[in-house]
Amino acid sequence: MLLLQKQENIHTFAPMKQLMLMIWLMVPCCVMAQGNRTGHVNPEERRVDMDNPTFVPMVKVSKVAYEGDSIQYVELNKIYVYPQAQFSNAKQRAAYNRLVYNVKKVLPIAKEVNQIIIETGDYLQTLPNKKARDEHMKLVEESIKKQYTPRMKKLTYSQGKLLIKLVYRECNSSGYELIQAFMGPIRAGMWQAFAWAFGASLTKKYDPNGIDRLTERVVLQVESGQL
Repeated sequence: MLLLQKQENIHTFAPMKQLMLMIWLMVPCCVMAQGNRTGHVNPEERRVDMDNPTFVPMVKVSKVAYEGDSIQYVELNKIYVYPQAQFSNAKQRAAYNRLVYNVKKVLPIAKEVNQIIIETGDYLQTLPNKKARDEHMKLVEESIKKQYTPRMKKLTYSQGKLLIKLVYRECNSSGYELIQAFMGPIRAGMWQAFAWAFGASLTKKYDPNGIDRLTERVVLQVESGQL
């Protein structure tokens, strides 16, 4: 696979960091624990290796009881077989390489967001009432901004838009729905207006069988360790 030859200028799309920051505003202090783990490297800080898998292929060795005996078995990742990608020119090949690069960069972040949202939902359910939940969200908002603004600065505009879509894929909810659930309809509407002003939308769905078909193909192969 050809290496990506040209990267987008991150500073050109600095406003996008604010759009992506809103994703992190949905999550409370459990995020802080993840970010402060000893030796933890955030996904956006990892070097993208176009020649090696982003996710380690799963090899699970176990055994099952059968008629009084134990039988060992090996469970592997699914392997996805597609026709070889055809490119009519170098521009198309470069666009595909860029898509692979961006998926390998932001898919781990989308999976992180999904895990954080699950943990956050569980944590908020332990609080006694809506007032306590609202107060907690207000307390952590500034801390989230301080910690994650530098992280979002490291994403390009197209990576930010792709992350919004992959968050939908992982969470089965749009960014708008997630913000609305955690921060209310007024804040969700505000961030949607902000996203629209920069050519994005928090309400768009991820369509693996339609417009996002090629992205889904790349995502499945990255998940399985094939890319």
